[in-house]
Amino acid sequence: MRARMADIARQAQVSEATVSRVINDRPGVSQETRQAVLTALDVLGYERPERLRKRSAGLVGLVVPELDNPIFPAFAQVIESTLAQQGYTPVLCTQSPGGVTEDEYVEMLLDRQVSGIVFVSGLSADTTADHARYQRLLDRPLPIVLMNGYAEGIEAPFVSCDERLAGDLAVTHLVALGHKRIGMISGPNRFIAVQRKLAGYRQAMKRELGIADAHLDDYVSLTLFGVEGGEVAADRLLAMGATGLVCGSDLMALGAIRAARRRGLSVPGDVSVIGFDDSPLIAFTDPPLTTLRQPVTAMAVAAVRSLMDEINGHGAPHSEYLFRPELVVRDSTAKAPRHRDRPVSSSAA
Repeated sequence: MRARMADIARQAQVSEATVSRVINDRPGVSQETRQAVLTALDVLGYERPERLRKRSAGLVGLVVPELDNPIFPAFAQVIESTLAQQGYTPVLCTQSPGGVTEDEYVEMLLDRQVSGIVFVSGLSADTTADHARYQRLLDRPLPIVLMNGYAEGIEAPFVSCDERLAGDLAVTHLVALGHKRIGMISGPNRFIAVQRKLAGYRQAMKRELGIADAHLDDYVSLTLFGVEGGEVAADRLLAMGATGLVCGSDLMALGAIRAARRRGLSVPGDVSVIGFDDSPLIAFTDPPLTTLRQPVTAMAVAAVRSLMDEINGHGAPHSEYLFRPELVVRDSTAKAPRHRDRPVSSSAA
C-alpha cells in the first residue's frame, strides 16, 4: 500500500499524508486538493474506495481516427481524464482501415444515450465529406465538439491548432538557417488541416524568399499520411535538391529522415526536417525531431469545457478556438549546406 500511496502522492503532487486523509475521507483537505488526489487514483488505474465513488453524470462519446499516430492517444488521454473530473464516463471509439466507420460508431453511441460527443480529426476535417451528418446530430439535439476539423456551416464549437501558423513558423525557421530550397510534405489536399498548413507554407515562402506560388508547386508533395507516405514524398523532393523539409506530421518527418538516409544524406548535416504534433517520445528519435507542438492539454480541456457548457445548456460559442503551435527546436534542423543549396526560381513582385 505504501508504494501505491507514494505513486498517488507523486501524481497528485501532494504528501502521502494528504493522500491518506482523502482515501479515508477525513477533514482538513481542500476540495481542489481532494479532487487532485481522486484524479490521480483514476489516472493510475486504482479503484476508488466505495465511499468516494460518485455516480457517473452520463456517457460522452470520444471518436478518434486511429491510435497508430501517437498524437491521437495523447488527445484521448487528456480528454478522458478531464471528462472523468467532470463526472462523465468517456466511451472511446477508434477507427481503423476496413473497421467500424465514424457513422457506425455514432449510431452505437446514440443507442447508449450519450450526453454528447467529441470528434477528433473526424469527417468534418475532410472537405469532400457530407457534413450534414453533424447537423442531424445537432438537430436531435445532441451536443458535439469538433477538434481539428473545422467546417463551414456547422453550428457547433470547434477547437483547432493554427495549422496556417504552423506552416509559416516552419518555413521561417528554415529560412533563418539559410535554407532556400524548402519542400512541403503532407497528406491529401482534401483535408482542411493540409490546406491550411500549405497556405502558411506558401505565405512564408513568398514573404521570406519572394517565391511566387507557381514556382512552389514542384516543391509540394502530397501523399498518404504516415511514415511510408513521408518517405515517398521526401524522396522526390530530395531528388530535386531540397535541403529543408516541412512535414505534415511527426510520423511523416520520420519517413523523410528515412528517405534522406537511404540516399546517403545526413540529417541535419545535408537536410533539415521539421515535423508537426510533438507526439510523445518524438524527442527521443535519432536525431531528436524539431517540430511544431500542438498544445494538446489546453486544446483537450477547452473541448471538454465547451461540451460541458453545451450539455448544461449554457451554449458555448459556435466558433473556432484557434490554439497557437509552438516551435520546438531540437537536432533535426541546422544551417543549410552550401554544396546542396541553390535558390528556387523566383518571380518579380
